[in-house]
Formats: sequence, C-alpha cells, structure tokens
Amino acid sequence: MGKKSTKENKNIYQISRENMDLTRDKASELLGGISADRIEKIENEKTTAHPDEILAMAEGYKLPNLCNYYCSHECPIGEKYVPEVESKELSGIVLEMLASLNSMNRMKERLIEITADGEISDDELPDFLTIQDELEKISIAVESLQLWMESTIANGEINLDQLEKLKNR
Repeated sequence: MGKKSTKENKNIYQISRENMDLTRDKASELLGGISADRIEKIENEKTTAHPDEILAMAEGYKLPNLCNYYCSHECPIGEKYVPEVESKELSGIVLEMLASLNSMNRMKERLIEITADGEISDDELPDFLTIQDELEKISIAVESLQLWMESTIANGEINLDQLEKLKNR
C-alpha cells in the first residue's frame, strides 16, 4: 500500500484520486493507459494533463466535473469561453433555473424591442447586457443540470438502460 500524501496544496486530480482511496499504481490500472509516473507529474503540476487523460480520470473516478474544471481552468480556449460549473444539488439547480427563466420571461419584450431593428443603440446597451447576463445564468443552470445528471449516472443512481431506452424512443 502506498503512503498517504502530506502535501498541502493538492490539485483537483490528486484530491479526486485520494477520495477514491487509490494509490497512483491502482489509479493507473483503473485508468488504463496512464502510467503512475504520469499521474504523479499531473498531480504535482510538472506537466499538464491531456484531454483524453482528463476524460479517463472523470470516468474512472466517477467525477464528470473534472472535464468542466479542465476546460474552464486549463484549456486556453475553455478559459475564455467555458464557464466553471459547480456541482450542486438538484433542487438548487432547478430553483436557480426557474428564477432565471421567470426573470427572462419579464425581459423578453424588452429584448424584442432592442433587437427588432438589428442594431443595439447606446441607450439600449445596458438593458441588453442585463438580458445577456440572465441568459448566461440560464446556460450555466442547464450545464449544472447536465453535470448533475452525468454524476448521478456515474454513481449508479439512475438506471442507464432505462435512460437510453427513453432517449431512443
């Protein structure tokens, strides 16, 4: 059995592996194709993980949020365009989404007024930015719901066979 790390500022990949009580050697076996040495380099930030390695970790550690973390923090394109999505409880996600949808429902007439002429004037810009922010909240709520679903599936809390049948109707 390997030693427990006493390193203080552990990165998300090391924390994820240790939360599964895996040594690097056991993680290497689970992840297939990623050596224990490579895992150590990623965890000690001596090298950057490749997207396929993150996918393997997300699946092996049953943590789909590792993909979002990687995209929003380590990928140059994702850092610019992918918001970080936090894991939340289903009820919180739904309440946030409903609040944003209700707010957007009140703003839709204004959005039509602003965009009807195909231009956004200086006096319309503040309202347009407010609407854009609300739309971003809806987008993040949708991503949170997707992440919740993927995590729930990964943990075996949803019948994957039944889900696939329903999707393919």
